[in-house]
Amino acid sequence: MTDKRESPAPLSACDEPLASRYDVALLDLDGVVYVGPDPVPDAPENLRKAAKEGLRIGYITNNASRPAVVVAEHLASFGLDVIAEDVVTSAQAAAKLIAEEFPKGSPVLVVGGEGLTSALEEYGLKPVRSSDAHPVAVAQGFHPDVSWVMLADGAHAINEGAKWYATNLDLTIPTAGGMAPGNGTLVQAIRAAVEVDPVVAGKPEPPLLETSIERLKAKNPLMIGDRLDSDIAGAHAVGIASLWVATGVHDAHDLARAPKNERPTYIAADLSALAQKQPGVKVDGPKHTCGGWTAEVVNGAVAIKGEGEPYDGLRAILSAVWTATDEPAGKSKPAAKAVGRGRRPLPKPGPALGSIAIDAALHRVGLDK
Repeated sequence: MTDKRESPAPLSACDEPLASRYDVALLDLDGVVYVGPDPVPDAPENLRKAAKEGLRIGYITNNASRPAVVVAEHLASFGLDVIAEDVVTSAQAAAKLIAEEFPKGSPVLVVGGEGLTSALEEYGLKPVRSSDAHPVAVAQGFHPDVSWVMLADGAHAINEGAKWYATNLDLTIPTAGGMAPGNGTLVQAIRAAVEVDPVVAGKPEPPLLETSIERLKAKNPLMIGDRLDSDIAGAHAVGIASLWVATGVHDAHDLARAPKNERPTYIAADLSALAQKQPGVKVDGPKHTCGGWTAEVVNGAVAIKGEGEPYDGLRAILSAVWTATDEPAGKSKPAAKAVGRGRRPLPKPGPALGSIAIDAALHRVGLDK
């Protein structure tokens, strides 16, 4: 377990390149480094540059379908200098949890593929493929070959007393052809037939990132991801800094609606941010300024003025929206005299997340859909 930390404030400034500030980058894979079999444009080159500056690159994935060595080979095909020890999967995090509770050689039913099998063997456990083997635990992770028979056998074992572990609960997984059902969807299928919930290893739960920090010997890590509900929320859960990049699932609209535990320390278009400093946002009353842009919430919408880098504009927009939704509306000065029965009216709640119009502001900075 890592020591309890507290994540830096969202939209923090960094007066040096991120690759210089942090010692290890914990990179999500799907939507950040690759989509399907292909690399995200320019991602390999940006990672090679960051590695030359001394940043250790770790590859962290909720996808449990492949062993770490196979993931490393895939990444190496992009021209990256990667070995299996640089990759940490949710299957490894789940296997570690099981190994901490059950003795070596314990039978574990696999509802998944080779990624889970190899991870269990790495931690000295015995993968089995039938509930007839009386497994002490069920390990469930995504694999395209998971069948109804495997799901049913997993449910049988759990109902017989086996402890249930899920590598992750992502409902979808990005593929070259678009979104497809993920492990969370398959977990729901088993949950319909059992009376317990699984222990979850993957993001946003802490085990995967805690395992990654330990295995990669990170002292000052930076989580990098495209999904707010897993990558960024996971960073908050273990108290580390995070960088959101716009190359995957979530976009600027999702950022504006993000609750506090899904707001990133830094935002950027892509991994070129590792070589860049990060500007902060200056707040002066209702005005939020970053670079050449100033934004404020007026009559339920974001008004923005200025010019400059689009992501400076987005930082100003987000700061204005998050401040407006976090604070009660119409904060008033204390009354000189109490009225009525001596009770002061309660402050009006601020606008709900997602209720503030941002489309015109995003168009103005050049980041509309």
